[in-house]
Amino acid sequence: METGKKRSGPLGPRVKALRKERKWSLAVLSEKSHIPLSTLSKVEHGVLTLNYDRIQQLAEAFDISFSEFLSLDAQDDPLRGQPTARISWAMKGSGLLVETKNYNYNYLCSDLRVKAMMPIHCQCKARTLEEFGDLLKHDAEEFILVVQGRVEVHTEFYGPRALDVGDGVYIDSRMGHAYLNVGEGEAWIVSVNLNH
Repeated sequence: METGKKRSGPLGPRVKALRKERKWSLAVLSEKSHIPLSTLSKVEHGVLTLNYDRIQQLAEAFDISFSEFLSLDAQDDPLRGQPTARISWAMKGSGLLVETKNYNYNYLCSDLRVKAMMPIHCQCKARTLEEFGDLLKHDAEEFILVVQGRVEVHTEFYGPRALDVGDGVYIDSRMGHAYLNVGEGEAWIVSVNLNH
């Protein structure tokens, strides 16, 4: 779900710019995205951030790809259709940070607008399913690799399994899922999402 304060990233201004570009009111965007108007208003004002699922709903409402939605540059990618000529560096500390209740998502390579994969360096914060809430679902497939700590993977159809540093899993993200921090310190994963 969404969380209180947004630390960084142009999510609110991006939503507002795309909405204004289409000459939509918040009510129209709410209807198209199935996200409450009050939530959208708070996002635009930087009071709330959105989780992966909600960002995907917004991208679909705007009829653009997830990576286009997160792109910092609103201009068309001049190298679109030339994948052998494309490059985007994921330097330490770079990316678009979006903090939510359960995860701190750092969307990497956000300068590249149209891409088939969405790489994310993500901190898993919730420690129990009760704390996490409803399992997340989104129209993608994803691979995660634990890079720090211990992460327990919960899914809609399979029993939970703990992963240590160097362990990973590939799932159909349309299946409800949650990644919990079950170690003593922080837990971080690298996630690569392939949108359908």
